[in-house]
Amino acid sequence: MLAITGGKVITMTGQVYEPGMVLVERGKIVAVGPLNGVPAGVEVDDATGCVVMPGFIDAHCHVGVAEEIYREEGDDTNEYTDPVTPHLRAIDAVYPADLGFEDARAGGVTTVATGPGSANIIGGEMVALKTAGQVVDRMALRSPVGLKAALGENPKRTYGREKKMPATRMASAALLREALAKAQEYQRKLEAAAAGRGERPDRDLKMESLVRVLRREIPLRVHAHRADDIMTALRIAREFNLLLVVEHCTEGYLVAQELAAHGVMAVVGPMITNRAKVELKGISLQTPRALAEAGVTFAIMTDHPVVPIQYLALSAALAVRGGLPEERALRAITLDAARILGLENRLGSLEPGKDADMIVLNGHPFDPRTRVIKTYIDGRLVHRS
Repeated sequence: MLAITGGKVITMTGQVYEPGMVLVERGKIVAVGPLNGVPAGVEVDDATGCVVMPGFIDAHCHVGVAEEIYREEGDDTNEYTDPVTPHLRAIDAVYPADLGFEDARAGGVTTVATGPGSANIIGGEMVALKTAGQVVDRMALRSPVGLKAALGENPKRTYGREKKMPATRMASAALLREALAKAQEYQRKLEAAAAGRGERPDRDLKMESLVRVLRREIPLRVHAHRADDIMTALRIAREFNLLLVVEHCTEGYLVAQELAAHGVMAVVGPMITNRAKVELKGISLQTPRALAEAGVTFAIMTDHPVVPIQYLALSAALAVRGGLPEERALRAITLDAARILGLENRLGSLEPGKDADMIVLNGHPFDPRTRVIKTYIDGRLVHRS
């Protein structure tokens, strides 16, 4: 059993204990509260003068898939040969020894959602991982955690230059609809066969992945920067009754009320970037504030390696500069990020029964001078500065 004692404990449930204590046993949190004595025989980590809080969660990145240092040898982000590849699984591309995982732990990031890039209309399945381990299957928390899709410039540029679909936004939407419609028919045949009405169709891995989306088992996570692309994603999600998460959501401030009205969630960012392409023209630090005011649940991402993953807290701090309340910015990289990943019962706050993923910092998490002193995953020390 381990007790982290004496620090300012930020639970992310509205409770702050100073001095506080977090008690851990077998990788789980068993108690959180004020420091009123330590049970006998417990290993103690004295965090006096420090901040203790849940590990950070990066809800959209490419760590392990787009490896640090390597180029073609370690870049498995995009399958450029086919615009519709829902059957690709990020878990098959993750390299646990990627140096990005080490950077994540040093930056207090204990969980990530990593996956394919945005060259394809449907890029493949994302996976949620802990950031420590040698075997990806044991690091995985949820696979798939969503099906990655993309609208806007990237698919157009990738395939249009080859004189293939999609070369227009119309074709992008059409290919996404077409794939979902085929999956509906595949689902209909599966259900009919299960009821004794007809033969079961041949197994189709592409359709199996899309059926999970149609059944609302996982969300469709759509890369969309511009407001028009965001609305196309919403339009298609409504047509097929899908769970939708908008990735990037750069111009989300223009359609925040629409997203809120339909219960759409978002993963915003990267915050530390320039107008690298036309669809980033409207980038603003005020996007998170606008989404918060409209009532949209959102997380903040790094999009690593676009922004190095260790700067996730700094990215959230920039949202505060844009007017987002500090507590909401912390939620965007802890509890709300966990909600978007469907893992809020295990991650994102310090509560009994949750995974003992915790960080100890020598200052406020949004102060650029602050260092992560220790990172724990499942109660195990995985980083010490």
